[in-house]
Amino acid sequence: MKNETLFTEKQRFMQWWLWLIMILVVASAFYYEESTLEMVVALLIPLFLFVLNLETEISQEGISVRFFPFHLKKNFFSWEEIEKISVREYSPLLEYGGWGIRRGKSGGAYNVKGNIGLQLVLKNGKKILIGTQKAEELKQILAERENKK
Repeated sequence: MKNETLFTEKQRFMQWWLWLIMILVVASAFYYEESTLEMVVALLIPLFLFVLNLETEISQEGISVRFFPFHLKKNFFSWEEIEKISVREYSPLLEYGGWGIRRGKSGGAYNVKGNIGLQLVLKNGKKILIGTQKAEELKQILAERENKK
């Protein structure tokens, strides 16, 4: 059987308020002209934020997640190692302490924005939450997969 991709999502840190802060930081670095190093750092931070992205892919083999550039290789979870899977609402701050690659009282998380995620509970007891902006599409993919069993 061919490993067909069923779902793909790529998310970036594109919140308007975050970019407003970045613009203010860069503007103040140029306005005050403290040092060349500060100006370079002020330019590199927004560039780094733009490059950061969360990629999620679901295939017939399992689920892959990568938080680039921290993960050059995708983290893969096969269907055989997943005990339970669901789409759920969560609190990024209360459950995981924020956004990015996080560890919290609810397990590990990969999230960029929002409060909806794909919750994986592995057979080894590990919990991983992957943030999503495509909750309805994910629910449909999971329902179709369940119906094929």
